[in-house]
Amino acid sequence: MADSTRFVVAVVDDDHRTLESLADLLEAAGYDVRLYLSARMICECGGLSGIDCLISDIGMPDMDGFELRRLAMSERPELPVILITGRPEIRAQCPSTIERDRYFEKPFDGRQLLVAIRTALGTARRPKGES
Repeated sequence: MADSTRFVVAVVDDDHRTLESLADLLEAAGYDVRLYLSARMICECGGLSGIDCLISDIGMPDMDGFELRRLAMSERPELPVILITGRPEIRAQCPSTIERDRYFEKPFDGRQLLVAIRTALGTARRPKGES
């Protein structure tokens, strides 16, 4: 059973190694982690509700990270979304509304990602399960 006082971070990536690596990093930093192999998977199981932050790969089949971000913003405008990619040329396709500190190219520094997550969550916000 997850500790309800911890923030929940969902990670969406079609690369198993990236999912495992990010799960290790985030769990070690004290986050509850939910992993999804595709944007469709997180959408079909209602994964956008009950999370505090979303990290998504950009280049995925079916629905890419940009589309997932648009969907998340329409359903949960307050939800922080961080995009990651292994293809640096994608940067030119990034909407100008994406904050610089919420976009990472693989390989990235895990410490910088953790700082971005903490900043995105803000110090005043409480985790989902906390009253």
